[in-house]
Amino acid sequence: MADDNDNEGKGKNKSGLIVTIAIVLVLSLVAAGGGWMLGGILAPQVDQPEETAAAAEAGAEGETKGENAIITRENLVPLEPIMTNLSYPSDNWIRIEVSLVFSGNPDNVLADQIHQDILAYLRTVSLQQIEGPRGFQYLREDLRERVKLRSEGRVNDLLLRTFVIE
Repeated sequence: MADDNDNEGKGKNKSGLIVTIAIVLVLSLVAAGGGWMLGGILAPQVDQPEETAAAAEAGAEGETKGENAIITRENLVPLEPIMTNLSYPSDNWIRIEVSLVFSGNPDNVLADQIHQDILAYLRTVSLQQIEGPRGFQYLREDLRERVKLRSEGRVNDLLLRTFVIE
């Protein structure tokens, strides 16, 4: 009798385990199918019209044309990396890479002057001034203002490519 009860208990446990696995498998398949369907609905459709393809070909040649503005790579001048120590604490170093967007033809002499001006400015900055997102925003605005003043309006924008403090 005791053996019969043990066999029935094991049979119920096996069938309960199989039912649980089947339920988990079915629910997983339903969840995967729902996720796939929802992803298809929410994901943007990537169709490349002829105008976009033509713009991509023009971009490969060094020019990009958009509805808002026309910026060519010829007007973008990357400056050499600037690495200097901060004013306080003086054992902290800053490394920054910037690019200048000229409104007309780029001027390499002016770019070198701006490079030196940015270097001189960064030597006067303390770590507390550029700490956090607000400090970084202030630094970007200060650098853009200095570049526009130095270039007398010939530089449209300053692009920060890398910014590292050690």
